Amino acid sequence: MLPIIDIPTIQYVVQEAVDSGIEDILIISGKGKRAIEDHFDRNVELESRLEEKEDLLWFNEMRRLADMANVHFVRQKEANGLGDAIYYARHHVGNEPFAVLLGDTIMDSVIPVTQQLMDTYEQYGGSVIAVEEVPANKVNRYGIVGGTSLSDSILELSTLVEKPAIDKAPSNLAIAGRYVLTPEIFNTIEQTPKGKNNEIQLTDSLLLLLKRENIFAHHIEGKRHDIGDKLDYLKTTVEFALKRKEFAEPFRKFLVDILNK
Repeated sequence: MLPIIDIPTIQYVVQEAVDSGIEDILIISGKGKRAIEDHFDRNVELESRLEEKEDLLWFNEMRRLADMANVHFVRQKEANGLGDAIYYARHHVGNEPFAVLLGDTIMDSVIPVTQQLMDTYEQYGGSVIAVEEVPANKVNRYGIVGGTSLSDSILELSTLVEKPAIDKAPSNLAIAGRYVLTPEIFNTIEQTPKGKNNEIQLTDSLLLLLKRENIFAHHIEGKRHDIGDKLDYLKTTVEFALKRKEFAEPFRKFLVDILNK
């Protein structure tokens, strides 16, 4: 729910899914995250007051938000890692491929990143992971992939390593918080022991999946914003403010004045 100016991060994430053609969304949250459910629910009383005041801009925005997709919720009982969180979706997903969008990551792209992965899935028929290049001295902060290039943007994977030492990293391509996965991932999650931080790491489950079927990496077209990182959060707020017509010029002038002092 951390806002970028006046829009919660989770709304950007859900909007990306909707813009990619996804109409059925399951949000997996933890204890104390009821505000997320309330955000995507109808508030009939508030809508009525806005309509009476003829505040059509906010009235239409609230109705659009409530109607943008079929949004469902399930709570992860314990913080046991990303692999465990995804496992909660197994009954909802059934035997269909599905997309995973991390809630603390915003993608800024012309074509939604999830749509890019879906297109790659349709072309190659296997699970697809979004990746981006990171500086070599930062590979130990991310899950890193290695494999064979099939095109300028597609790799067929041979390995995945969670936060490798710099000299052990197979590349500088970091997993970027978006996935399209086959339902076989649920079976490999079941077989994945707890790893780093005593959690079920999705990267470890993907490595097991790689032994059973092909996995591909898609080098994303766009920019990833990591809202979980404080400095990146500040940068994201500035960048998004400069894109808003009502803020762009006065905010740019403010930044120039600050830098000149």
